[in-house]
Amino acid sequence: MDIESMNINKKVLVLAIYKKEEDETLTDVIKKMDNTKVFTLKEGKKYLKELRKEQLVLDDYLTMMGIVKAKEIELEFKI
Repeated sequence: MDIESMNINKKVLVLAIYKKEEDETLTDVIKKMDNTKVFTLKEGKKYLKELRKEQLVLDDYLTMMGIVKAKEIELEFKI
């Protein structure tokens, strides 16, 4: 999947996972997004499920492909 076709909320989630603290879980990241009204907990879980299906997330971490996507998204947001 190319980042252009990726939902903006999924991009934010990938970047948040990439930037998460060592002791944070993916659930913590989703809850943080919910608390700041980026998306709801339910939506976050759906996005996370999609990221796992797309093999961007495995266990509590980004895969190598996920890291590459996160770096692309980071550059996109900096522009």
